[in-house]
Parts: sequence; C-alpha cells; structure tokens
Amino acid sequence: METLSVLKMLHGIATVLLIGSVGAVLFQTWRGYKAGNKSAFAQTLQRPWLYAWLLMGLSVLSFPFTGWWMMHTVGWPLGQTWLLAGSVLYLVGVIGWLVLVRRTNRWRLAVADHNEVQVVRQRKFSVVFAGISLVVLVAILVLMITKPA
Repeated sequence: METLSVLKMLHGIATVLLIGSVGAVLFQTWRGYKAGNKSAFAQTLQRPWLYAWLLMGLSVLSFPFTGWWMMHTVGWPLGQTWLLAGSVLYLVGVIGWLVLVRRTNRWRLAVADHNEVQVVRQRKFSVVFAGISLVVLVAILVLMITKPA
C-alpha cells in the first residue's frame, strides 16, 4: 500500500476509536443518570469502562505522529492557519482531557469516601472539563474535515 493511504487509514481508525470511546463513556453515563446514579460518570473509571478511557488516550497519543507524517508526505507547510489552529486546539484538548481524567478520578474517590462536599465539587469540575474537551474535539474535527484556506 501507499504510505499516504496507510497514514490516512491509521488516522481515521484512531479518530473512529476516539469517537467510539467517547460515545461509549457518554452512553454509560446517560444510562446511569437515567437509573438515578448521580456518580455514573465517575464510575466509568472502573473496569471495564477504564479500557474506553485507555483507548481514548492511545488514540489521542497517535494523532500528532500520524498527522505530522501525513502533512510531511503531502507537503503541506506547517504555517497554514487551519493546521496551526488545529494544533493549538489539540493542545488545549489534551490538557483538558488530562484534567478531566484527574477530576473524574477524584470524583470516584470522593464517592468511595462518602464525602458529599467533594462529590459535588468534583462533579462540577468534571462536567466543565468534559464540555471543554467535547467542544474542542468537535472543533478539531470540523477543521480537519473542511481544511479551510
């Protein structure tokens, strides 16, 4: 196979895995809230849902490598506005995702300790960082699909 085709395929697979993992975690959270579990999102850090988070992390780690290699193969300059904007959004998204994982883990520990004050606090932070990460993910997808000039 041609190198560019393989890179596009790997980048696409990583994107599908990331979106699928996010969807699985959100679906599990929605099911938990529907059943009356206010800590459903925090419980997604337990097995088997921990694997969805790990799959998200692996996908996120692969993007800079496959993306840079594709840009290098195609010959796009790194100074294009949409690539720079995507890179900055990616950095913000990764930082937001790392903070989200940490806050969600703290939320899970607060639930285990029966500390209601911390549960409410960590829930608020987790929802904010989940929202930021989701908006950034959608913005990056729009940028990469449309490739504005």
